[in-house]
Amino acid sequence: MTFRFIILAAGKGSRMKSELPKALIPIGGKPILQHLYESVQASGVDGVPVIVVGHERDQLCAQFGGVCEYVVQEEQLGTAHAVKVCRDVVNNADAIIVLYGDHPFVSARTLRDLALMHEKSETVLTLMTTTVPSFHEWPIYFHWGRIIRDKHGHIMAIREYKDAMESEQAITEVNPALYCFDTSWLWKHIGQIKNINAKKEFYLTDLIELAVAQGHEIASMSIPPEEAVGINTPEEREIAEAILAKRHGIA
Repeated sequence: MTFRFIILAAGKGSRMKSELPKALIPIGGKPILQHLYESVQASGVDGVPVIVVGHERDQLCAQFGGVCEYVVQEEQLGTAHAVKVCRDVVNNADAIIVLYGDHPFVSARTLRDLALMHEKSETVLTLMTTTVPSFHEWPIYFHWGRIIRDKHGHIMAIREYKDAMESEQAITEVNPALYCFDTSWLWKHIGQIKNINAKKEFYLTDLIELAVAQGHEIASMSIPPEEAVGINTPEEREIAEAILAKRHGIA
């Protein structure tokens, strides 16, 4: 089975309060995106990832020129739209792994495990989840979407925090939004996603509900909370720096 990576890095990252595009803000002396890119390269799953760029695309391309393919998302219309603009570039693969340029800690081993699980499960969608001991210990995950499972442990939905009932908000398994899709199924259904939400954007998470409605079993693998960290605010950047310092024995 052949795989292609799509790394979404078109966001402005306005909450980071930086002149740099979010993906180029340094963590441990390297751009956030470079950490993830090195894991992609080391995984051996796909040689040349596709990076979706938008804001300050010249800076991003200069930073990673010659080692990645680029697709420009002229308007930021959501994650599903960002993947959709890559269709012509990645259409020759059997499966597509979608990552985010602000998730620096996803490891090469995890990416290999995801590809292997997807190949073995023969399903249309495989995703990563992370389970926290408590939201008191990991407050950055409190507003993430919850993984809703049935009594047999099968994924039924991803419930965004703002839409979740109190009992669902208590669920500590959350969605980092890191997915592997069967290519033909993805392109067949991505156009069915609607932008009926506050931001008028097209979200990849809607495909989970669609796959469940069609009777597909969704495969999932759990990753440690440290690996799922995404960086959207200065506070989350500090958490990422602390994780790196701990890994290097500085803290």
